[in-house]
Amino acid sequence: MPKQRTHWYDYLWMWSIGYFALGFWNILFAWLGLIDFIVPLLFAIFAGDKGFCNRYCGRGQLFTVIGKRGKCSRGMATPRWLASKWFRYGFLAFFLTMFGNMLFQTWLVASGAASLKEAIKLFWTIKVPFGWAYTPGLVPDWVAKFSFGFYSLMLTSALIGLIVMALYKPRSWCCFCPMGTMTQTICKLKARE
Repeated sequence: MPKQRTHWYDYLWMWSIGYFALGFWNILFAWLGLIDFIVPLLFAIFAGDKGFCNRYCGRGQLFTVIGKRGKCSRGMATPRWLASKWFRYGFLAFFLTMFGNMLFQTWLVASGAASLKEAIKLFWTIKVPFGWAYTPGLVPDWVAKFSFGFYSLMLTSALIGLIVMALYKPRSWCCFCPMGTMTQTICKLKARE
């Protein structure tokens, strides 16, 4: 069987590693994660397909590299309930609630009603001090607050993805990824037009 041709986008898994490494070094790089939020939505809105998820998603590729090539996945079938409509939309609602809470906390810091806490939250509950990654006064506190919150969100979702990757197939996260659910919904709405 001939070897499959590689494309430039087959290396986008490095983007995911780079994102987390840069954020670990300086939390302000967390803002780069907005690319992972905006680009898939633009693909769905303008192309009407899930091309981003299928071809360009660095996170999905990273799970394939670690799980399949790195043999860190059991390769078991993903449980049906993880891909079920109720779970996908329930997880999306939960994810958007956590994102909304992060924006609200950022607003509280911007309005002076709360102070900046130099910590990230893993799994939305476990506070991890992260002060080494930020120099106070470099940017307004609300910018840093968004960075800490967004990095927490991205890191938590990556950890959830790694857990399901290890337990099941490498890209099991893709079954209930909030961005995938949103882009799929956009594509379905566009198909009705």
